[in-house]
Amino acid sequence: MDGFNDLGDFAPATIDELLALAKRLETHPEPRALEGKVLALLFLSPSLRTQTSFQAAMGRLGGSSFIVRPDLGIHGLEMRSGVVMDGDTAEHIREAIPVLASYGDVFGIRAFANKASLEADIEDRDFEMLRELSTVPVINMESAIRHPCQSLADWKTMDDIGVPRAGGKFVLSWANHPKALPLAVPASTVHMAAMRGMDVTVLRPEGFALPDAVMARARTAAEVSGGSVRESDDPRDALSGAHVVYAKAWSSASTYGVAEADAELKKDLGSWCVDDSWFDGAAEDCRFMHCLPVRRGVVVTAKVLEGPRSVVIQQAGNRMRVQMAVLHEILAGQEAL
Repeated sequence: MDGFNDLGDFAPATIDELLALAKRLETHPEPRALEGKVLALLFLSPSLRTQTSFQAAMGRLGGSSFIVRPDLGIHGLEMRSGVVMDGDTAEHIREAIPVLASYGDVFGIRAFANKASLEADIEDRDFEMLRELSTVPVINMESAIRHPCQSLADWKTMDDIGVPRAGGKFVLSWANHPKALPLAVPASTVHMAAMRGMDVTVLRPEGFALPDAVMARARTAAEVSGGSVRESDDPRDALSGAHVVYAKAWSSASTYGVAEADAELKKDLGSWCVDDSWFDGAAEDCRFMHCLPVRRGVVVTAKVLEGPRSVVIQQAGNRMRVQMAVLHEILAGQEAL
């Protein structure tokens, strides 16, 4: 495997092999599998689970890692092309990435959307530029429009708890949030569930439809897998018979990059907070999922988050397990599968 940048780069059979490898490493550890290997980690955006889960994954396989964060301990990094660097930044990303890549065997990069252009972020132009600068395989630790490690962990979590693939009903619901959040998690999640063969409903209020390109990609994946993708603004309709409710806030495409306009659009949408009533018409064993971090009392009530339906801690734990499989496959070779 030459990098891990988009779940859609892989056939479902390959994803199943990765998940089987994750399970094998979970039950039969290989503490020296990546001995002598180094994982370089560049965080241009903040992180808690992603940073620590990658460090733990590499350590459990016998390798090592180092972290670079421009906000902690180094001079600023410049990303603009053609700029005269006479300001605060002292190093350009075009020098920094090749240098960091030369110190590692695989390179994880996390760089959120800059929200200057919806078109550019949907095409993931900034991340693709960064990826091309690396001389070693790259792992996408979340970019403007993709979060493949989270999606792989979510897929594993649903397998672990017995959520059906064919015929499984998956609801990705918009949730209220004080900030205008990026599209990477919702875009990746709807695509992942469609790839898994589920019947997917994107539940969102008026004005918060996911971009057409995101929905078209998910529908194409559903055509291949035998699943389906639809949209709804009616919670009762969307949640009927649901096996999973996955809550996530995201920005409106119509006000993309304009925080004040986004806030105005959702000022009366405080009721879009998942509570017990959301599960009234759902399947008896319907589960609540979220990628974390989550705003209690805004996105979901504490009662749901701490109740028996919630699998958010299991999702977070699976981040480390699937990333172990990805690292093992990239660095230890195809014989691992």
